[in-house]
Amino acid sequence: MKNIPDGQLNTNYDDSGDEIPLPELLHLLFQGKWIIVSVTAFVSMIGVVFSLYLPNIYESEALLAPVDSSDSMSLGGGVGALAGLAGVKLPTAGGEGNSKKAISTLNSLSFFENNILPDIFLPDLMAIKSWNSQTNTLAYDENLYQKNSNTWVRDYSYPEKQIPSAQESFKVFTTKHFQIIEEQKTGFLQLKIKHQSPFIAKQWSELIINKINAYYRQKDKAESEKSVSYLNQQITTTRLAEVKEALAELLQQHIKKLTVIEAKQLYVFEIIDPPAVMELHSKPNRPLMYILFGLLGGIMGIGFVLFRHIDKKKFIRYFDN
Repeated sequence: MKNIPDGQLNTNYDDSGDEIPLPELLHLLFQGKWIIVSVTAFVSMIGVVFSLYLPNIYESEALLAPVDSSDSMSLGGGVGALAGLAGVKLPTAGGEGNSKKAISTLNSLSFFENNILPDIFLPDLMAIKSWNSQTNTLAYDENLYQKNSNTWVRDYSYPEKQIPSAQESFKVFTTKHFQIIEEQKTGFLQLKIKHQSPFIAKQWSELIINKINAYYRQKDKAESEKSVSYLNQQITTTRLAEVKEALAELLQQHIKKLTVIEAKQLYVFEIIDPPAVMELHSKPNRPLMYILFGLLGGIMGIGFVLFRHIDKKKFIRYFDN
């Protein structure tokens, strides 16, 4: 490679294209090293400022296991046959348990609106601005919510409302804060809540677990109580001894189920690893952001040097022609 004086580039190669020989490319980048360094430093500083502007997000995670559904009731063939002969319609019970249905319930608007939303402070969801780790206090966006007067002041347009609706709140909750993941191999569930306050994240995690267990516990309890009442009525009205015996056996099973329901607080999901107040934030990953912005700055610097050289070469070629 022939020596190329500093500040002077060879523009006599292959005028039909914009390809730059590798030796000259290296020399070109060396000459523009301060431009590359300056652009890299500038973009990196933007990345630092941007990452510091982003609030810390804490993630509280709970590991759950579906409760064994072996207590669910099923009718034996003889009991069902005798009841059919007597013209008695018996209630049936599912055999899969509630855990599968509970996953869908957790992601439903109705469950959020009726069970979660009434027990959370709406500004913590819809108007949060920052969390002070020293005082454990939350600050809210003054353009959305005035804490002193407990008043929503946000600008809105249809279909939004002055106070965020259940549907709008549900969308924010499921897209920014709540996540549930089912592990296919083990069947365990990972319930995750993200929030600027690690205390709120833990509080919401515990709230969801308690509410979903209470929801199906009350649901099954009401169904079993209705079944007990129904069976008692049928026992008093039927005259067939065989059917009475079968109904009494079924009644005993329902009473047993009611006893189990009363005894189990963790009715659908058992807590393997409870949620905790996390000390370290999960987002943003600032070191990774620094690296990515640094790489972006380097690429931009190199691109600027090459573009400037190619543009200069085209300018020279234009006048040479």
